[in-house]
Amino acid sequence: MANEHLSAYTCQQVTTFFPGMEAAVLQRVIGTHWDTTMARLQACIDKVRMWPQGQFNYLNSSQYCQYLYFLSNTIWREERSEEALGVATRLFLLNKALNGIDLFYEIELPEVFFIGHSVGIVLAKATYGNYLVLYQNSTVGKNHGVAPVLGEGVILYPNSAIVGRCRIGDNTTVSQGTGVINRDTPGNCMVFAGTAGELTVKPSKRHLIDDFFRL
Repeated sequence: MANEHLSAYTCQQVTTFFPGMEAAVLQRVIGTHWDTTMARLQACIDKVRMWPQGQFNYLNSSQYCQYLYFLSNTIWREERSEEALGVATRLFLLNKALNGIDLFYEIELPEVFFIGHSVGIVLAKATYGNYLVLYQNSTVGKNHGVAPVLGEGVILYPNSAIVGRCRIGDNTTVSQGTGVINRDTPGNCMVFAGTAGELTVKPSKRHLIDDFFRL
């Protein structure tokens, strides 16, 4: 889809789901930040191994989810006018409605990340390292106002969580169904749910992140 058609397609979705904003305002704000958004999106897509480089498929729901995030986040980064924030809010809500993800536009995800399946993902305003992998029903959350710090190459498999005062080392993989709450990980490891709420941490035999990204 050509850029002008994609922009019009996005505007139509926003006005259908969330009426009340003049179409000209919506088009102006999106158009102003379009080039920066698409450059960020394409740089991210090009790093993901399973996606062809130099292409964006709006019918790939994961790519479209990431596109809506980059668009809303870029608008928020570059323009704090009332109109711009109104557009960013609608794009955030559109992403939530279409893809089942709670990813507010103020959250600073890394420039390279991959969403396997977006449904049920909830992300707080935490610190995220580059080459992040997220799967369905994964959560990064605060505990008593304290947010985690994630290093590079962190993988959250389905139904996993990182919550609270955590420092997650580089190349940490959180296995399916495992919750890391107010705990640190050393990095280069895999984390599993243990007994009585404890965690089992095993050294990684290789960097799983290499399966996801062109490093």
